[in-house]
Amino acid sequence: MSSKKQKIAIIGTVGLPAKYGGFETLAEHLVDHMSDDYDITVYCSSKKYYKSERQAKYKNARLVYIPLEANGIQSIPYDSWSIIHALFYADVLLILGVAGAWILPFVRLFTNKKIIISIDGIEWKRDKWSRPAKWYLWWAEKMAVKYSHIDISDNESIQDYTAIRYGTLSRIIEYGADHTMSVRINTSLKSKYPFIGLPYAFKVCRIEPENNVDMILRAFEKLPKHRLVIVGNWNNSLYGRNLKEKYSVYDHIYLLDPIYNQATLDMIRGNAFLYIHGHAAGGTNPSLVEAMYLGLPVFSFGVSYNRTTTENKAKYFNNEAQLIQLINETEISEVNNVGRKMKEIANRRYTWEVISDKYKALVSEVLVSKTKPAIVPSVTLLPTETLLKHHINHLHFQKLFFEK
Repeated sequence: MSSKKQKIAIIGTVGLPAKYGGFETLAEHLVDHMSDDYDITVYCSSKKYYKSERQAKYKNARLVYIPLEANGIQSIPYDSWSIIHALFYADVLLILGVAGAWILPFVRLFTNKKIIISIDGIEWKRDKWSRPAKWYLWWAEKMAVKYSHIDISDNESIQDYTAIRYGTLSRIIEYGADHTMSVRINTSLKSKYPFIGLPYAFKVCRIEPENNVDMILRAFEKLPKHRLVIVGNWNNSLYGRNLKEKYSVYDHIYLLDPIYNQATLDMIRGNAFLYIHGHAAGGTNPSLVEAMYLGLPVFSFGVSYNRTTTENKAKYFNNEAQLIQLINETEISEVNNVGRKMKEIANRRYTWEVISDKYKALVSEVLVSKTKPAIVPSVTLLPTETLLKHHINHLHFQKLFFEK
């Protein structure tokens, strides 16, 4: 007789089926790869799914709808409500993000539930948050790491950060990318997307200052012979609307609204000549590993997270002038060589089978573990100047924090 399956609650996503972002894609693939071994429940925002779209189950996962938004400031009550609901049945709470971490001390004190939490990069450093929100997320991150049984970083650079700040060993699990497809050019769409079939650089992202969209646009403004295509939520902020109004007048710059047809997005992305990655915050970015899996050459903003994800084998820029120089001076043979390197890394590290196996191992471990290991990283002994010299300046703040 088979034993009863352990129950896992996945908390912190917008919901399934996945159509909104990296956490949702992660949840869907965990359901695909883990539901034979575990009973999985995924929490969803009823604000993002019409009544006709809502269902009791998706694939082999049970869906529970919470009548709140899953992003922004409402993610705090959304995640908190989900956590409280999950306490009535789940053995393991897999929490994606730190918004609801304030409640974890009480979960640990009054229940025996096991908690795995992904801190999702260094969220409090993102420019989009107000100062009070940054302070809350800074504190919530501390609660998440302290009161979880296992915490997950999606990048070695984030692991360095949590080791220094909290003295614990975070587990590294990145994102998969093999759900992306190489799609042949659909010539019937050429009237809508006139750049199709021509060389162009591509970027897909949220239109936020931390993604250096303005810097990239300024660079291409000075590169009229090079086409740029950016897909993003331009109308969601004054920042985005202003950029779209300013740069839409250029014939070689194409600013597209979000594309929800996956085949169309994959066609545009997969047939690009170059991928521009401008993210300055976070950890392993899903859009970056997806571009790598497609074999696109990557020119990336040179922060440590991006260097770690690409194993320091992409091309890097830190300002507008450096990006212009890379585009003007990098030989085509070298660009193609970067694409081959990106594909090799993605095949080795960023597939959903690899990622799901890591999550399975953590669930098995957390069900039997009693204590969370502590560490004292020797990097805390390095001077601040050394951290900056070796491109690990994400630890600079933490060094100052400990020196106070």
